[in-house]
Amino acid sequence: MKVLVVDDEQLVRWFLERALKKWGHEVTSAPSGQDALALLDGASFDVLFTDLRMPEGNGAHLIKQVSDMPQKCKKIVVCSAFITSEMARDYDSKGIFTLKKPFKLNELESVLQRCEEDPQI
Repeated sequence: MKVLVVDDEQLVRWFLERALKKWGHEVTSAPSGQDALALLDGASFDVLFTDLRMPEGNGAHLIKQVSDMPQKCKKIVVCSAFITSEMARDYDSKGIFTLKKPFKLNELESVLQRCEEDPQI
């Protein structure tokens, strides 16, 4: 799958890139929502992994914009330390997956598998 990783923390981007590439996925990353939107202008992705809190263009704004252009990204995964159970239910009702930081490799693998099993991909 083609995956876009968006997080302002370089270490988080590196960790996700490394794991996803190891599992055979094509990975592109961006440090901000603005950079992600620029990438989405010229490409499409199967899955978007995004943080919620970023200095330049927050994740909630990015999620809203990407949700409005499903041809550019089929699935969204929110990765954040600030996800409440209420937020997770709300995202789930919109078909958006959540992954609470810090997460383990098996949790990442599980959410990725759920994305792959979705009929949209």
